[in-house]
Amino acid sequence: MTEAFPGEQHKRVHASKTPGFLERLSASTGGVIAGVCLFTLSFYVLFTNEGRALRTASSLDEGLNQVVSLHPDVMLDPQNHGRLVHLSGPLRTAQPLYDPNYGVSVQAVKLQRRVEMYQWVEYSSSRDYEENGEKKTETTYSYNAEWRSEVVSSRHFDQEVGHMNPSAMAVESVTVVAPDVWVGRLFLSAGLVEQITDFHTLSLQGLPVPVTNAFLTVYDDYFYHTANPRRPEVGDVRVRFAYAGLSGDGVYPGPAHKVSVVAMQEGDQLKPFRTRSGDVLEILYMGHLSAEEVFAREQQMNSVKTWGLRLAGWALMFLGISLSTRIIHTLVDWVPVLRELVSLGLKIFALCVSCSLSLLTIAAGWIFYRPLLGGAIALLAFLPVLIAHARAPSKKHQ
Repeated sequence: MTEAFPGEQHKRVHASKTPGFLERLSASTGGVIAGVCLFTLSFYVLFTNEGRALRTASSLDEGLNQVVSLHPDVMLDPQNHGRLVHLSGPLRTAQPLYDPNYGVSVQAVKLQRRVEMYQWVEYSSSRDYEENGEKKTETTYSYNAEWRSEVVSSRHFDQEVGHMNPSAMAVESVTVVAPDVWVGRLFLSAGLVEQITDFHTLSLQGLPVPVTNAFLTVYDDYFYHTANPRRPEVGDVRVRFAYAGLSGDGVYPGPAHKVSVVAMQEGDQLKPFRTRSGDVLEILYMGHLSAEEVFAREQQMNSVKTWGLRLAGWALMFLGISLSTRIIHTLVDWVPVLRELVSLGLKIFALCVSCSLSLLTIAAGWIFYRPLLGGAIALLAFLPVLIAHARAPSKKHQ
């Protein structure tokens, strides 16, 4: 093991000839190709997003109209077989999850072992400047020892000597999932169990953990594979445990977590429910929520996702237009004043065109996926023109 001394740094300067006009033109041509690809992709993202948003909203409305709320303690009704149901209640599992290597046990849906290793991490910052007709790049490298959950390869460090990391961790991270999870009298599907991701750190304070290894120390909710956790060395490992979905009635670490579920009842199982719109409803939220609250949250998430994809589509279009028109800037970049004016003009052009085309694409998606609503909006848009055209003969007659 190597003792870490953070704050070490050094500089390295790379010199290269200033690229000529043909080289810059060639690079701009490659940017045009990439820009056209991004520009085309933006239309696909913007157009299909409207259909996805409508399909999801319709599926949620359909589910809200059909859902049947169940009480977790009531006997199962065979008439609900194949129907969309909603219930809220505490999580239940058959037995605690156990890690034999550290003697940790907790009654939960998931138990996660998170492993970190003390390693060297390289940071770099660069600045470009010109000197004696050459383009130079000065890069400053610094090294710091940190706890990381992934192995940091030191082979690609600028200065590997004195900053070598182990190639693998002595202990692996792992997540254990309970085989059977149920709420009330219904067992959760694998898709519902996957949605239980609200992990909490397992506190080791007051937990009887047998530690027989002299190089294994419990400190600040971590298992340290070192005798002195306050002065770690490169290669040292520490382990922390986290749980998601408490399912026991014990005092430690707390009572069972409550969840609200919407899915299809099939016997004593909860399965995915496919709507007429083509979407699948298999929803789980932590906490006690009514069916209306569950679907309201899903509608809100659908709205946020819709606007997020609209913004992403516009960004792709703006970037595509900027890359496609970069070649114009290359043709005049040897004239200082003209170069700045052209650069500003191209940015304004890309902004205006991307905004206009994005709105037109979204409108086209509305018309394609919502023809009645889109047609009504189109009629409203042409209403002033029709009114002006209808009044034209009377003015001509006067």
